[in-house]
Amino acid sequence: MSEQKHDGEGPSAPASEGQVLFTPSAQAIEGCNMTRYMRWLRAHPAFAGSANFEDYAALHRWSTENLAAFWRSIAEYFEVRFQAPFRAPIGNLTMPGTEWFPGATLNYAEHALRRRDDHPAILALDEAGGRTELSYAQLHERVRRAAEGLRRLGVVEGDRIAAFVPNVPDALVLFLACASLGAIWSSCAPEFGVPSVLDRFSQIEPKLLVAVDAYVYGGKRHDKSAALAEIVRGLGSLEHVVLLGGSDPKSPLRAGVLGLDELLAHDAPLTVRPVPFAHPLWVLYSSGTTGLPKPIVQGHGGILLEHLKALGLHSDLGPDDKFFWFSTTGWMMWNYLISGLLLGATVVLYDGSPAHPNLAALWSLAARERFTYFGTSAPFITSCQKAGLSPGQRFDLTQLRGLGSTGSPLSSDGFCWVYEHVSRNLALMSLSGGTDVCTAFVLGCPLLPVRVGEIQCAGLGCAVSAFDPEGHAVVGEVGELVLTAPLPSMPLFFWGDDGTRLHESYFSTFDGVWRHGDWVKVTASGGYVIYGRSDSTLNRGGVRMGTSEFYRVVEALPEVSDSLVVDTGSGEREGKLWLFLVLAEGVTLDSELRQRLKVRLRTELSPRHVPDEFVQVRAVPRTLSGKKLEVPIKRIFAGVPVERAVSRDTLKDPSALDEYLGFRDKI
Repeated sequence: MSEQKHDGEGPSAPASEGQVLFTPSAQAIEGCNMTRYMRWLRAHPAFAGSANFEDYAALHRWSTENLAAFWRSIAEYFEVRFQAPFRAPIGNLTMPGTEWFPGATLNYAEHALRRRDDHPAILALDEAGGRTELSYAQLHERVRRAAEGLRRLGVVEGDRIAAFVPNVPDALVLFLACASLGAIWSSCAPEFGVPSVLDRFSQIEPKLLVAVDAYVYGGKRHDKSAALAEIVRGLGSLEHVVLLGGSDPKSPLRAGVLGLDELLAHDAPLTVRPVPFAHPLWVLYSSGTTGLPKPIVQGHGGILLEHLKALGLHSDLGPDDKFFWFSTTGWMMWNYLISGLLLGATVVLYDGSPAHPNLAALWSLAARERFTYFGTSAPFITSCQKAGLSPGQRFDLTQLRGLGSTGSPLSSDGFCWVYEHVSRNLALMSLSGGTDVCTAFVLGCPLLPVRVGEIQCAGLGCAVSAFDPEGHAVVGEVGELVLTAPLPSMPLFFWGDDGTRLHESYFSTFDGVWRHGDWVKVTASGGYVIYGRSDSTLNRGGVRMGTSEFYRVVEALPEVSDSLVVDTGSGEREGKLWLFLVLAEGVTLDSELRQRLKVRLRTELSPRHVPDEFVQVRAVPRTLSGKKLEVPIKRIFAGVPVERAVSRDTLKDPSALDEYLGFRDKI
């Protein structure tokens, strides 16, 4: 992004729902990638005259009504290299089972490594102050050696490589080497517990494991040597283990394990293997809070096209950007982040805690390293807001032109905080999608204004609607988020599934339509508001409400640091509504605070949504990616055994769950 791409005007007074917070300038609109793409479409003989490309609404309508032409245009505009040509952009259009670019072969890694110069490809930072930079030429050299090392170990097309690694450069190097061979990547962060790792990796039977036996987080070194030995014993399919650096020389796993330097010792040209468009690229996993995690398989071609579109057009990334998103290797945002290489950008990796030594740490890095795009989660923004941070006053963030937020709905207060305390001169791009597609259905657009509490638009090629229970599209009211047309990054399949589980997960509610499981409202301005998971809906006396609306009211109080609401009703049976509160330091849940909460909820939501029980707790249990455990807690309260309701190893703080178990008998 250039200095001028997103300059505009932010708010000067407190904003209300739907109010415009930021409008990109005419100069910013003229210089962005989306405008260049629209100009290219108008000049292209195959697309000129097929639609009015004058504004985003018209472009989006064309993209969803003409899927074959749209995705062909993305492939051409971004100069996707097909080693074998496609017969058509789409074969079978039915969901599930859509056939994309039949006949085509390509490789994701070839596109990520197209740049071969001295421009920085990877900037790696850690909480101890470490800094490593790899140019595109150096990245290619390292991938070339890694690919040869894997080939000598017998890794071939279709083999699975599992990774138990932190967010470090060699994780990305080994992923690209894996992809170049047509092998299939799958990763977990080292903070995952052994059962969670085995629940995931045992399903795909990996041939090779890449791992560390220690990592640093929150200023502490965490020894994982015993856990790693247990993981290796539990994966009977393993033929090789590659240990990354920084490990303990006394580790019990040292004997017979290949070190990374040994893997990279052989020199040979990089030969990227062309694979079919739908060849598996990686396996991602659902959070695993209930049951065995779903092993979600996504393909080379689908991910390549979707990420080129989402990052290149919607996020407006290009070769001059420093693209950062805080993530671990166990969250889909890592996969999304590393696709910045497809645009020739510098991908910024961070290994460590976002709050060490304090919540200002990442903002400090953004200023020092001149990030142009800063991606994070809604809980992180809320934490900064609650802590009273004002990063824009403390640090020079003038280079920052884009800020991304995902993981859970960003509150209206969060939107306002960004513009008051980070910068009035950036595009806040709230995103909502999922691991299921490794992208966002609704996201940002450099052509459009940013409104309080609203995600700017549906993505190009994303036929997003809000459905009522009868399957009718609604505007201005909350409904089920659905896609009525396919996306190329939708799962190819679930590993080991005959199609039954995939169908039940997305297509069993509305025939031939993807039901995602989120509540959404399409606004009059064409924006989107996400209200949380539809399976954790608060249904009180027939008045249905998403949990994000509830949290917006409760967590607006300065005394409330975090909260969790659980509706114990089921079907037509109305149960109690429980509100668990994490309060600011020194605050206790007294009658005065209870009364204020009741008044706010009664007046701002409805009298029916005033909780029956208010409980002060130490913490809200969250997954490693920051999601609140609404549904698992509800299941536990309904009598489901804890071990069936949730895997403790998927939680940031497993001990946070214990406090809630004492309430099961009181429900």
